[in-house]
Amino acid sequence: MPEDVDAYEDERLAVEKVHESRGRIERELAKVIVGQKEATHQLLVSLFAGGHCLITGAPGLAKTLLVRTIAQVFHLKFQRIQFTPDLMPADITGTEILEETGDGRRRMQFVKGPLFANVILADEINRTPPKTQAALLEAMQEHQVTAAGVRYPLEEPFFVLATQNPIEMEGTYPLPEAQLDRFMFNVIVEYLPEDDEVAVVKQTTSRRSEPIEPLFDGRDVLRFHEVVRKVPIAEELVRHAVRLAAASRPGPGAPDFVNDWVSWGAGLRAGQSLVLGAKARALLAGRFHATPEDLRALVHPTLRHRILLGYRAEADGVTVDAVIDRLLEHVKGPLH
Repeated sequence: MPEDVDAYEDERLAVEKVHESRGRIERELAKVIVGQKEATHQLLVSLFAGGHCLITGAPGLAKTLLVRTIAQVFHLKFQRIQFTPDLMPADITGTEILEETGDGRRRMQFVKGPLFANVILADEINRTPPKTQAALLEAMQEHQVTAAGVRYPLEEPFFVLATQNPIEMEGTYPLPEAQLDRFMFNVIVEYLPEDDEVAVVKQTTSRRSEPIEPLFDGRDVLRFHEVVRKVPIAEELVRHAVRLAAASRPGPGAPDFVNDWVSWGAGLRAGQSLVLGAKARALLAGRFHATPEDLRALVHPTLRHRILLGYRAEADGVTVDAVIDRLLEHVKGPLH
């Protein structure tokens, strides 16, 4: 019994530490980031849950700055990789080179690539060929890279935050469904309201930004991952998450609008990401359990990249977010 009490006390202190630090995190981010609160919050949820994120937005919306600043706040090693059509797998994972030893002999030595960091910004990921995308897929899933048959573990914690430009699709290689499914969320970064845009212009043309103060380190992040998984969630919420994902799959028993508009629905990882994200969101709010509101807030970022629309949806002018709205109305449960 005393061990149980000690374990509960440790978890309670960890939850309180996260909740107390949330305000400090937001203050540090506010030194360089104006607005984008929803996108920032979703990125923080994915980081605390240990998931990768896809970031979709037009150029010039500070996506790179946002990711770099989050890495600084958590004192994590940051690397930005610009994905281009001529990028090869060895350019990101690393390569073997022939070097001379002190005794005059030669040997192959592995030189680590930019993937060997904690936070990877894969800029314009859909501009690189499938072969290079596949190399990134192994790193995301296995947290390792393979070169000449040898496996090299990546540094922990390890996050991939990949950006896509939605308005320039010429010359791109759309991510396959298998790789899209590896991302926990698809975070939308939108244009700022006028007042926020004015604040950005004033801030960036009048003075230098204040330096970012690191608040955590990699060990803290790994500890947060453990605590997130211990946050309780009611079985009815887990079941609802599973039903939402299942309802998005075309076939017998699926809603008519899904069969009409959807070519491919969400898989098992959707339910996992939704539940884990709800736990992390509860932790950031200083709560010891996940609520229906935590689940509802993350349905769109969890499902929007896992549902593939068909030609009829495009002809009808239907967006994936509109389909998700219909799913929330169709699947009755604790979110209503």
